[in-house]
Amino acid sequence: MLVMAAIVTIVSISDMIGEINRQFEYSLDSGNLILHYTQSLINVQVLASTEPNRVDAISKSDTLKKNIFDLSIAWKAVDEIAVTDPKNSRVVVSSFVHPAGYVFPQHANFRSLVENEHWWTKWRVLFRSDDTYDLSEVMRDPVTNQEEVAVHVLLAPAYLRDPVEAILRDHAWIAIFSVAFSVLGAFVFSTFAYRPLGQLGKMLDLVAVGDYEFQQVTSASTDEFGAVASKVSLLGQQLKGAQTEFSDLKGNFERLLDEVEDAVLVFGRDRRLIAAAGAVEAFLSHSRLNLVGLSVNEIFPASTTMGLMLAQAIQLGRPIQNRSVAIPTGKDETGQIKVKRALLGVEFLGEQAGMLIRLRDPEASRQIGRQLQTADRLSAISRLTSGVAHEVKNPLNAILMHVELAKLKLAHGDHDLEPQMDVLSSEILRLDRVVKTFLDFTRPVQLNLSDVSLSAFVRDLADLARPQAEANNIEVAVQDPADPVTITVDPDLFKQAVLNIVVNAIEAMPGGGKLSFWSGARGDQAEIRISDTGTGIPSAVRDQIYNLYFTTKEKGSGIGLSMTFRIVQLHDGTIDLDSSASSGTTFSLRLPMAVLAA
Repeated sequence: MLVMAAIVTIVSISDMIGEINRQFEYSLDSGNLILHYTQSLINVQVLASTEPNRVDAISKSDTLKKNIFDLSIAWKAVDEIAVTDPKNSRVVVSSFVHPAGYVFPQHANFRSLVENEHWWTKWRVLFRSDDTYDLSEVMRDPVTNQEEVAVHVLLAPAYLRDPVEAILRDHAWIAIFSVAFSVLGAFVFSTFAYRPLGQLGKMLDLVAVGDYEFQQVTSASTDEFGAVASKVSLLGQQLKGAQTEFSDLKGNFERLLDEVEDAVLVFGRDRRLIAAAGAVEAFLSHSRLNLVGLSVNEIFPASTTMGLMLAQAIQLGRPIQNRSVAIPTGKDETGQIKVKRALLGVEFLGEQAGMLIRLRDPEASRQIGRQLQTADRLSAISRLTSGVAHEVKNPLNAILMHVELAKLKLAHGDHDLEPQMDVLSSEILRLDRVVKTFLDFTRPVQLNLSDVSLSAFVRDLADLARPQAEANNIEVAVQDPADPVTITVDPDLFKQAVLNIVVNAIEAMPGGGKLSFWSGARGDQAEIRISDTGTGIPSAVRDQIYNLYFTTKEKGSGIGLSMTFRIVQLHDGTIDLDSSASSGTTFSLRLPMAVLAA
């Protein structure tokens, strides 16, 4: 009996240690799942957002805040989910409500606790501490590899206390009853011993295969097998509830993806499809349900151009943006293979994590782009006509005033009208110049488009600006894109547009300074930034600088930036500025990247 007691004690202690380790490992796996799921929500939200800055896209998304809050509620051991700026640890969005500018405090690392500490340390944390532990990961910009946001999942091991205590209590009861039954074993026949074991084994078998609808054990069962069976029954109900919660989370995730008009395919760590949404059937001619569980190679065979491209991207771990591909969609009546063109995007959701493949209809993208361009051009026409009206109004008022003055002089018998005629002549010439400038500005322009290297284009601009800059004691700095970028522009016309900005930047630094050129890719757009260290543009006039004839210079024409704005619009681009008296002015020009053939 003592030997049996010793064996049972050793086994119970071993089970206790194993259970504590398993609970912590399960919490780590759950935390990693929540961490990667939160990153997926962020990436999907950034894809759907029009904000150029990733932090702004996250902080302004009410949908993301709700999803993070719901996710923190769904998992009991999660104390808080927060997204912070890694530079200053300020909270961008959180499942808690924090005041603006709240700095996220440091916590002990949960992964280090689980993987590096002994079981007695975990025991002390579990039963002697209410501290929270941090499980975090930094998300990087896929283009610049710079740290953008950090995702934190705060876990409270104290929430594991009750289930572990219940399991340890079960182990204690099992140990006690095992010793007792070792004494009574000689007097109890196997018929009575194996019947509850068979019932318990059947219940465990049902749990193992995911069937939780077995007959519940009543509280009237007082033997040790009845107690264990009751716990298994309770475990089945808990697993069923957890399965329902996970299904709800998965449903919310899929509904979020369904709102995206593109075809979105999410692959797990093993490169098998775990979720698909959007226009999947339109691109792949297969139901989403039939594709789930298939590998990347099975959906996109390596024998196809797109399959080979994806295999290379996975091997190198490099994302793909805005790449035109041909996707086979079956055969027509004559047996010829039908293809559909799409814009391919590939993003990796973290180191040794999943990946997201996005397919977009180029025509749909172009239609949206044309609608936005139409709105921008209507706005530009409004600004243009207001500027022209102002310039036309002045000479007309002068002409009207001097005509009335001439009529008064004639009425009094004064026929000396030469001063009035001179003014009328000069104002008519001035009005003629205004009208001609307006006609030149609005005349249709024929673009001679060609694909050019973004880095080569920017270096040509810098070389053109360098002589004038050096003459004014201005340093010229050029930063090339990390990866090759190609744009489709009219080189001469677009160079004229950018040089208007460069000349203004040089004139804004009469005492010397620094003129910087930066170029690169931002999502599916190419961007050129021209920065100076001048005095900046006053906020009161920033909304007027693109108006025709508006100028703050003594001898300025007010045409340069208006022409720049028009040329950028003709290239389906946008232009923004950021200016302050302390740091100078930065103009950002964004253009669609050239669509390269597969």
